[in-house]
Amino acid sequence: MILPHNDSTLILLMALCLLCWGSWASLFKSAKKYRFELFYFDFGFGLAIAALICALTFGSLGYDGLPFTGDLMYARKQEWLYGFLAAVIFNLGNMLTLASVSVAGMAVAFPLSFGAAMIVGGWMSYMSHPGTSAMVMLAGTVFMLLSVILNSSAYSQLRILQHETVARAGKAKSTRRPSSIKGIALALVGGCLMGVFAPLLRRAQDAVDGVGPYSMLFIFSGAVVVSTFVFNLFFMNLPVEGDPLEIVEYFNSSLWNHVRGFAAGAIWGIGALASFVAATPKGTIHPSIPLGPILSQSAPLLAALWGVLIWKEFKGGDMRVKVLAAFMLVLFASGVVAFSCAPLFSNQP
Repeated sequence: MILPHNDSTLILLMALCLLCWGSWASLFKSAKKYRFELFYFDFGFGLAIAALICALTFGSLGYDGLPFTGDLMYARKQEWLYGFLAAVIFNLGNMLTLASVSVAGMAVAFPLSFGAAMIVGGWMSYMSHPGTSAMVMLAGTVFMLLSVILNSSAYSQLRILQHETVARAGKAKSTRRPSSIKGIALALVGGCLMGVFAPLLRRAQDAVDGVGPYSMLFIFSGAVVVSTFVFNLFFMNLPVEGDPLEIVEYFNSSLWNHVRGFAAGAIWGIGALASFVAATPKGTIHPSIPLGPILSQSAPLLAALWGVLIWKEFKGGDMRVKVLAAFMLVLFASGVVAFSCAPLFSNQP
């Protein structure tokens, strides 16, 4: 397999992770009238194909450890199970996050979801490996909680303003103020689940005979495909928005929508592989600052910028909404820096 050997390669991998994880959902936004439940089938298929291609190429070349098939067979089946379970938990969280995107947009769903994920995952990691500074972790938690509050407030105000605009035009279906709870709740629950899966993933990778990065993505993609069929039984029959769906509607969707879904899964998979490979470096890599984690965990900021600047998700918002959204992004960025720098301030002598 091929692994990074120096600082610059490591940073480039994390920058690639940032770009992929912060951009893949834009393909869902561009797929007009394509329900997230159907889109997610394509996402899983695209991820699986990308994982297989990467495993048979980069994962089978070079001299950094065993090739893909050897690495997969060398790892204990227990680590396979940890990786599979981690992927299943992640997949449910990611589906809920995409459901939130369909309801509330990228600028709301991603910062809310990943803010919750960083808080949950960060403290779970601290409890199992208490070597980082609790004070810095606490500061990051406060920043993230404040960003969640401001984001929720901005979204609630935006929904009210948009409803009032429609009502003045005489096109409102109801005089009741719209609720923002659904989009917020979906993102937060999805984020908590994505925070929980990280310790299982580390357990699958960190063991002496753990799963390598290319094999991990292969197992991960298989779990995503299998669990998507299970979870979609509920999402399609008990939809978060719209009418229940039949599987035949997947085959009636346009080719370009399927292409977008496949591409989204492949892009996410490339970002995940960059993260997995960066976590398994070779050589002497000692970055002076935690730039890699800062880059990868800033993906929600890029997703939010896609939502605000490209998809105009805050269109119709007044100055108050825009100020709240701006402060939310600043606080989220501060939280990312705090969580990424916490390991530098060890509590242990």
